[in-house]
Amino acid sequence: MMYLDTPPILIKTEIFSSMPDEFRRKGVASEWADANRPGVATDSFIEGPSFDADGNLYVVDIPFGRVFKITPDARWSLAVEYEGWPNGLKIGSDGRILVADYMHGLMELDAKAGRMTPILTSRNSESFRGCNDLHIAKNGDIYFTDQGQTGLHDPTGRVYRLSTSGRLDCLIDTGISPNGLVLDPSERVLFVAMTRDNAVWRMPIMKDGGVSKVGRFCTMFGPSGPDGMTMDKDGRLYVAHASLGHVLVFAPNGELIARIKSCAGATCTNVAIGGNNRDRLYITESATGSILVADIGVLDSSSRGAT
Repeated sequence: MMYLDTPPILIKTEIFSSMPDEFRRKGVASEWADANRPGVATDSFIEGPSFDADGNLYVVDIPFGRVFKITPDARWSLAVEYEGWPNGLKIGSDGRILVADYMHGLMELDAKAGRMTPILTSRNSESFRGCNDLHIAKNGDIYFTDQGQTGLHDPTGRVYRLSTSGRLDCLIDTGISPNGLVLDPSERVLFVAMTRDNAVWRMPIMKDGGVSKVGRFCTMFGPSGPDGMTMDKDGRLYVAHASLGHVLVFAPNGELIARIKSCAGATCTNVAIGGNNRDRLYITESATGSILVADIGVLDSSSRGAT
């Protein structure tokens, strides 16, 4: 498949569901919100969408330490509430629900028991700076970002890999606010959103498991930057931008081929592919507490450059 020099497709969204009022913490103070959204009233901040085998969508609510389950017919229920800041969530092919917690590190949710269990809380007795998001490889290895408050002023964010054997490797320690991350279909390249660099970095994985020749795959703009990401089977990268009100879609060669426009607020923070034919993109719009959905099947059915 080739992508030619044609204008990017505009894909519209609609609201799949919004957090019910009964779950919104209106007027409740949050230390996380004070640090990350100063002066902004925050009754929730949802992130980390991921589907289980039954089609239920799980999302986290960072400032209030909650994980929600949303059924296919858009009914919300509280899976767990605990003392923490769950930032990213992924459900593995084995059904494990893993959480990157900004306060505690890597954790696992037992949805039936409504209990969170720590998996990894430190490295060499040193606490993490603030874990943000994670990706689970086909073999069960866990890639995750340790973002903290890093940025251009402090380019020391880290990207880790926790192998199924328990080995922890630091793949990079010069990240500029590392956030969402995803492996390509071959699992030979790791893509990492560097939020305050307003770019996605491309990290080739070498035979020894390390990375080399790390570069900027694509660059964006705006007061925030790229956040959560996912990739489809054809290698198209879907990047939620936390201040532009869009998910940007990039071809394997880095060309911008589509933009998916929010019908709610501008804070698009993360994405997950769902639907019976995996042709729907679900987006967390965190400022309004909404889950948006877009038809990405049009990317396959369009006349964009198949040869």
